[in-house]
Parts: sequence; structure tokens; C-alpha cells
Amino acid sequence: MHKLNFTDTFFHELNLDNDVLLPKQFTFPFYYKPHALSVLAAQDLQAYLETQTDFVHNFGLDATVKGLQIGKMFGVMVVRDKNGNLGYLAAFSGKLAESNYHSGFVPTVYDTLDENGFYKKGEAELNRLNAEIEALETAPDFGEAQRFLKQCELDYDTELKAFKTKLKVAKKARKLQRETALKEMPTEAYENLIEDLKNQSIYYHFRLKDLKTDWGAKIEKAKGKLDKFIAPIEALKEKRTNLSATLQKRLHEQYRFLNAEGDTKDLLDIFKDAMVPPPAGSGECAAPKLFQYAYENALKPIAMAEFWWGASPKSEVRKHKQFYPSCRSKCEPILGHMMQGLDVEESPIGAVADYNAPLDIVYEDDYLLLVNKPHEFLSVPGKHIQESVLTRMKRYLPKAKGPLLVHRLDMSTSGLLLVAKNEKTHKNLQKQFINRTIKKRYVAILDGEITSAKGVIDLPLRVDLDNRPQQLVCYEHGKPAQTKFEVVSVQNGKTRINFYPITGRTHQLRVHAAHVDGLNTPILGDDLYGVKGARLCLHAERIAFTHPVTQETMDVVCEVPF
Repeated sequence: MHKLNFTDTFFHELNLDNDVLLPKQFTFPFYYKPHALSVLAAQDLQAYLETQTDFVHNFGLDATVKGLQIGKMFGVMVVRDKNGNLGYLAAFSGKLAESNYHSGFVPTVYDTLDENGFYKKGEAELNRLNAEIEALETAPDFGEAQRFLKQCELDYDTELKAFKTKLKVAKKARKLQRETALKEMPTEAYENLIEDLKNQSIYYHFRLKDLKTDWGAKIEKAKGKLDKFIAPIEALKEKRTNLSATLQKRLHEQYRFLNAEGDTKDLLDIFKDAMVPPPAGSGECAAPKLFQYAYENALKPIAMAEFWWGASPKSEVRKHKQFYPSCRSKCEPILGHMMQGLDVEESPIGAVADYNAPLDIVYEDDYLLLVNKPHEFLSVPGKHIQESVLTRMKRYLPKAKGPLLVHRLDMSTSGLLLVAKNEKTHKNLQKQFINRTIKKRYVAILDGEITSAKGVIDLPLRVDLDNRPQQLVCYEHGKPAQTKFEVVSVQNGKTRINFYPITGRTHQLRVHAAHVDGLNTPILGDDLYGVKGARLCLHAERIAFTHPVTQETMDVVCEVPF
């Protein structure tokens, strides 16, 4: 590999061995194994990042550097120029060192940081409006008007309650007078008293009406005084909303993306086809930048890869120098357009190898059974694939009633699945799961060595809305997730481990193993949180529960296949 003078050009030459073959098709960016050419290009870029002095950015790789740590996704695209020369382009996602432009990296599609551009000017106007609104909302007179109105409403409520209490006492007294007079007074005197009591009642009625009218006028006056402050604030807020919407729309129109056929679409058109609004930051990832520069400069895309550089974010699983797919929510619609006219690998997402062999039933009686689910086989039917343990069980047990499966395993995980043959059995077993009296043991091989012999991982999880089905660690919105673990052995740089899940969240064991605040060591073969291999080395080996009918303690073990 040559010593890279990275800042000379956007097109970086690759010194290739004669035995490096070009890929037959361009990389499918959302699930791939990097081609050898992409690996060479990535290594070249990483060599530059390790020694460069062209910019200062805290990637979180040096513990002595203080301040905010921000790891970055970088992308490389191997391209051929019109003379047939092979090289690669480089890009970073978002901004780097507070800039969109750095020598050697392809430019952004639109520079939101340009001080003379409409976006920065619009942003400055929004900031001015925000400051003006904040100044009006924190002005002493506005606060005083708010407090005065609130005090008027409280005083009115207090006085009204006191007067209504007085009315009740007076009404009760008049009733007592009527009852006493009826027994003791002569008729004429009684009739005069009744007339007097009626007048008293009318008097109180009008005094109540006067009280409401007087306080109504006071409160309306207080509201009018407050409205004089609110009106300009609301006008500014409406102006801010309209400006923000106009600015966003104009910004989306600036992100115009080419494809291999020479057609152009902006973000609004692309996400209109996707039937969702463009997420924040759309078009700022490395992949669209690489495609755009290649098309604009008559460079033919050959292969692509993206890798993470730096410390992992606290919520995600990101490993330094590891390759990752393009993000789904932002890039999938954009790249779907940009790759039109390009010969791209078929998407392996959703493709599952045929499993024609009969399912291995480990235990069966009249009420339930335990099946050994193969890896890369669905527990229940998916969006595009129907064949699953559930569909097999429906064919195997045509007379069975109820949901059948009591729980599920990830598609990539193998091992024991509990199946109920009737509704009563299913409800009983499900209750045991809810009460956490069912005990499970998973066996895994970690892609590295860990120092802790045993412990508990406690990291709450939620789905990554930008990259389903991946999960994030999230203390604000995540659901509780706890896992006990116990190391079995460490050998040849790998760790065999037992997991005892306390909760059962999606991808719980995979994230708890890979996350920096978990074991920081992904499961071997994990294509989502680690490095893809022959298989995910995670197996549900043991399950223990109380038989719903015999009340016998069942403890079933299924041999680990790795």
C-alpha cells in the first residue's frame, strides 16, 4: 500500500496486486461483506486518520483529550475513471471538526454551514426570533400580568366559595324559620314572613349575580392586559413557525441527488415516494456524498464500504474500525434512487436459506413439546417469509388449539422453543413466563476475551427507529433489561459464556454482550452488533419449568451445536 498524501485530490489511487479481482456487482449497502478493494481503500483512509494533522476532532480515542467525544462514520467508494484507472473516494457522515469541507474528502451535497448561504441566514433569523420571544416571555411586566390574572382568578374562586357557603347557611336558616312559623304564627303573620323570606332569597340571588359580574369584569380586564403581551409573542411564534417550514422546504430542495441514469431528485421527491417526511440530517451521510461526487465527475462506482472511527456512542453499539451498513431511515430512500441504473447485488435482507429437514423435537407429551429451532429460521412468519416454527407446528399439530408458541427466539438464534398443544397449557406456561419462574440458559461464544468471571448486565433497551430491528440502550424510554452471565472458558481469543436472561427483550443478549457498558465484546458471528460469520454463536441450551398438568419440574437441555 502506498503512503497516502491524502490532501492532494478527491480521487485516491490504489496500488493493487494483480490477483485482486473486481466485484461483479456493486455492493448492496444495507447488508454486505466488504469487498477486498473496499478493505484496501478503508485501510488507506484509516492510515491517514491515524497520523493526520490537517484537522482536530476528538474521536474519543485518546483518554488524555478532554471535551465532547464524537466518533464518526467514514465511507470509501472504489471507482474507475474514464481512463480505466481505479481509485477511491472518501467521505464522512455529518460534519467533521465543525466543518463540511476537508481536503481529500468529497464535498457535501449542500453546505449548511456556509455563512453566506440562505440556510445560515435563515438560521440566524430564527435565532433572533427565539431571542426576541424569550425576552418578551421573561419581561417583568409580562410576568406581573400573568401573576395578576392568576391572583384575580384565585380571589374570585375564594370569594365565590365563601358566598355560596353563606347562601347555604341563609337558606337553611330560612327553612327553619318557615317550619317554626308554620307551627307557631297566625296565618297573616306567617304569610308576611314567607314574603319576607322570599325577598331575602331574591336578594341573595342578585348579590351572587353581582359578584360574578364584578369579578368577570375584573378578570376580563386582567386578561386584556395580559393579551397585550401575548399577542406580539404569538405573532412572533407564528412567524418563526412559517420561517422554519419555509427554510426546511428550501433546504430539502437543495439536496438534489443524481443516479446512474443521470436523473435528479431532491429530498422532497425522494421521501414523497417513500411516503414519509425526510428525517433530520437526510443527505448528510457518507454514502450519498460518495455517489453524488462519482456521478458528477463521470466516475463509475465499483464497490463501497463504511466504517466507524472512534469511541462508541453511549446508546449504540459501534466498534472502532469496524464496517457497518448504511443507515436505513435516512439513506435507504436516497440510495434507492441513486443506485438506479447501477448493477447492484441482490438484497440478502429477508432472504433465508431453505430448511427442508424435519424440526428436531427434543421432548413431547400430550400437552406440550420442545423443539430445537435451527439458526436462521424464523419463530413466527415474517413480512416476506412464511415458513417458520409456527407454520411447521400448525402442520404437525393440525388439531391443536391456541397460539401454540409460548415464546420466541431471534431468527439467528438456535435452541429450545416451548410449544403448547392447547389453550389451557399455553396460558399456564405463559403465566410462568410472566412470573419469571421459567429459567433459561443460553450458551454463546464471544468474539474476544473478557475479564469478568460472572455478573449482571443492566441496560434498558428500545428499538432504534432509524435502523430497525437494531436495539439501542436508552435510559429515558427503554424497557428494563437484565442479564446474568457466567464465563465457562476462555480459549484462542474467544470466550464461551452462559447467559441467564432475567427479562426477555428483543436482541437483549446480543446488545448486552456487544455494548461498551455491557461486556463490550460481541457474540461471534453477530451481523448486527459485531462481525458477520458463518452463524450467530448463540444457542438456547436449557429451559426449566413446571409442567402445567403433572406439576413435575421439567428441566430440558439441548446440545450446543458450536
